[in-house]
Amino acid sequence: MNVGLFQYDPIWEDRAASREKISSILALRDESVFPDWLIFPEMTLTGFSNDSGKTTLDDFDLEFFRNLAVVHRTAVTFGGAVAEKNLSITIGSDGIELARYEKNHLFASAQEDKHYRPGSELCEFEIGDVRIRPVVCYDLRFPYLFWERAAEVDLYVVIANWPEARSRHWRSLLTARAIENQAYVVGVNRVGSDPQSQYSGDSRVIDPTGEVQLECGNREGIFVSSVSVERVRDIRRRMPFLKDRLR
Repeated sequence: MNVGLFQYDPIWEDRAASREKISSILALRDESVFPDWLIFPEMTLTGFSNDSGKTTLDDFDLEFFRNLAVVHRTAVTFGGAVAEKNLSITIGSDGIELARYEKNHLFASAQEDKHYRPGSELCEFEIGDVRIRPVVCYDLRFPYLFWERAAEVDLYVVIANWPEARSRHWRSLLTARAIENQAYVVGVNRVGSDPQSQYSGDSRVIDPTGEVQLECGNREGIFVSSVSVERVRDIRRRMPFLKDRLR
């Protein structure tokens, strides 16, 4: 399966302008080599903001991503707020919603917990034969969230607005989660800046052995890599570490 990482600089707290920017970037893409799955950063249309009035997705926003999926014949994962929760939403290439994950760990240092409500459940979904678990940004720091039912997961997708000041943590934690769980980890971060932070992107695909398969640097664009469930199964068969886990 080909995975596309959509790394860009959203227009701060302006969902309509960000939709236009996404459309302009997509218009430059060769449809003949479009990925099977396209992944956007956390709070895709606004950047990270505690103003839920700005970050809350409306029907027009949801239809925008649904139409994008159908027109480009690709699954789409994107982020935004709904009912005061910070979500990762995935829509299939047929326009039907596949998953809606509510961020479990809210970033208290940025007062996210004062403006949003945490989720408490995990979820998985499938694209083709790949079983995927979504998480959002700060969730990456909590390995137990990845460990639960790890043997059932082929790939973890982390959408984020992770500041450049802690980019080393971002890169290290993505690699650690891949090694611990013998699964692909796809991290999609933003670039640019907002009133609080600078962002260096560093979106990437890590393979089940912890090797960096794709690095996106700090440029805007759609970056594509392939993942294989057979590789996950082969590595787990040859090095069956997960069965020795105590929890």
